[in-house]
Amino acid sequence: MADKVKRAPATTRVPRKNQVTLPVAALTAARVSAGDELRVSAKGDGRILLERSIDPLDEFVGSVPGLAAATQLEALRDEWDR
Repeated sequence: MADKVKRAPATTRVPRKNQVTLPVAALTAARVSAGDELRVSAKGDGRILLERSIDPLDEFVGSVPGLAAATQLEALRDEWDR
């Protein structure tokens, strides 16, 4: 059996299925944890950027008291069921 090749601590390899394992130290430093949704974008030759995917409306949800009542959301949802 061939000896395993040891890699530098913060490296990973892209296998045939294109599924990579991210180093735990990098995930911890970026405060990314299991279940987080990440947006992936190519930033040039050999560079890939992972960013936490955040819904911009999440920061405003519940910040305007009475908005749900004023917009009659429940009535609109009831119309969908008809």
